[in-house]
Amino acid sequence: MPTHTLPPWTLRQALPEDAEPIAELRAEVMRPDLERLGRYDEHRVRQRLRDAYAPEHTWVIEAAGSFAGCVALRPAEDGWWLEHFYLSPALQGRGIGSAVLRGALDRADAERIPVRLDVLQGSPARRLYERHGFTLEREDAVDVFLVRNPTP
Repeated sequence: MPTHTLPPWTLRQALPEDAEPIAELRAEVMRPDLERLGRYDEHRVRQRLRDAYAPEHTWVIEAAGSFAGCVALRPAEDGWWLEHFYLSPALQGRGIGSAVLRGALDRADAERIPVRLDVLQGSPARRLYERHGFTLEREDAVDVFLVRNPTP
C-alpha cells in the first residue's frame, strides 16, 4: 500500500496585496457550487471577497513557495468565524486543507472558543468540516451553517 506524504506548505500572514489573488482563487473554487445553485456572477464572486477582506485575520497558504490558498479566522462576539478557506484545486485532496483546518481548530480549542462557518448547500467541503467535528447549526436554501465547540 503506498504511503502518501503531505506536500510541503507554509502559512504566512496575509498582506493587502493578497486580495486579488485570493479573489481569483475564490471565483475558481466556488464557481461549480455557485453555478449549480444558479448564483454564479463573475463580478460579484470576486467583489464579495474584496469587500470582506481583512488581512489581519487572514493567512495565506503557500506550497512550493507559491500562493496556494488562504484561510481567515474572524473574531466574533460568540467565537470565531472560519472564512475564505480556499485551496488551489491542484492541491485539494492531498491533506493540506485538513492540516490547515486542524491547526486553526487546535488554536480555537486552546483558547476554548467555538468556531462557526457556512458552506453552500451541496458543497463537498461540508464533509471535510464534519470530519473535523462541525455540526449543523441551521440552514437555508443556499447556505449551511456549521459550528464546532471546543474539545477538552
